[in-house]
Amino acid sequence: MKTIKLGIAGLGHVGCGLIELVNLQAALRLPGRVEISGVSARTKTRNRRVDTSSYHWFDDAAALAADPDIDVFVELIGGSDGPAKLAVEAALRAGKPVVTANKALIAMHGSGLEKLAQANDVDLMFEAAVAGGVPIVRVLRDSLSGISVQRVTGILNGTCNYLTTQMLETGRSYGEVLDEAQRLGYAEADPTLDVSGMDAAHKAAILASIAFTADLDFDKVSVRGVDTIELLDLVLADRLGLRIKLITEGLATKAGIICRIAPMALPLHHPLAQVDGALNTVRVEGDPLGAVTLTGPGAGAGPTASAVMGDVAKLFTPTARSPFGRAAHHKVRQFVAADQTERSAFFLRVKLADRPGALASLTEALAAHGVSVDKLLQDSADDTGAAPVAIVSHVCSRGDIDAAAAKVAALNTIIGAPQVIPIDLAY
Repeated sequence: MKTIKLGIAGLGHVGCGLIELVNLQAALRLPGRVEISGVSARTKTRNRRVDTSSYHWFDDAAALAADPDIDVFVELIGGSDGPAKLAVEAALRAGKPVVTANKALIAMHGSGLEKLAQANDVDLMFEAAVAGGVPIVRVLRDSLSGISVQRVTGILNGTCNYLTTQMLETGRSYGEVLDEAQRLGYAEADPTLDVSGMDAAHKAAILASIAFTADLDFDKVSVRGVDTIELLDLVLADRLGLRIKLITEGLATKAGIICRIAPMALPLHHPLAQVDGALNTVRVEGDPLGAVTLTGPGAGAGPTASAVMGDVAKLFTPTARSPFGRAAHHKVRQFVAADQTERSAFFLRVKLADRPGALASLTEALAAHGVSVDKLLQDSADDTGAAPVAIVSHVCSRGDIDAAAAKVAALNTIIGAPQVIPIDLAY
């Protein structure tokens, strides 16, 4: 029976979870045996939930990566640069296959690491970098290689999905729910990467590169998070039959591949509208399949460690295939910025001063830029004298709605900034 010896760099929740799986591998369905030959982390004396005293300790992760006693290097350090990047590069140069859960590293440096892996004829595996326990990387790269993908959409950040779900269900503000999420461990002490959309953007860029055989150019990815979403937006959208979610999207266009992350308003029948809490989900659309959706836990020690172990299991029969599923005969496409001529319906929310003619001035400002109203919902003014108004527009261009929103924001009857969210009417 073949044995694979691991070197594990990074002993946080996922690293400890992986060690627990190694210790319990008799209950798993691995094609051989896994052993741990060495470990590395920032602090040797830190109290951890697993005993690491029997493993060879390395202060330097790059030294562990190149150690001749390991067969596979597992990088769980995190971060797009620094020790993680140096260690992964050291492992690949030493001819060691690499398994990583580091989405920032792959999103920012995936193309260079792919070239290094192929130059040294070794595998670079990163199933755990996207959607935790949802096996979307391998499915998209391998199982769905026989379809022409047109669109990949998903909910790829459980923290953001938990926030919008709880705000709507409980009626609490963004700040209140975020505080609770941090207490429960659903959000980091510094939640910026999650709520800004950057965490989901790293994952979306990786999936788009695989799905569309595209050069991974993170600078072209459009990113907007949920940190500007108010409870008012969620409530008014709900009354109009819409759910606001942070949605990742990769889309094939004639100009190139558009990759973006932003809040979107989804009709209630939309496949992603009812995905609540901390779950992740990915929907792949293409010919001749149609559409397939995968849903499951997207974060946490257990789901992520299981994805890492799945990649390790694959290395019992290594193939040294391109990490992104490319071959020499494939036509490589490019990421491009989103076009302002793209057309959609939009959800627009404003706070209107309670005075005569205010609503008329709002609709006139919209009409001046070719934006017409499909549905309108107006509430009574609150104690501040602001009357919330929500509008669903007819289909128009992104450029037109942005110009109209700027004109609306300049009106003396508007309190605060307008909220503009595209509506996904593809279903």
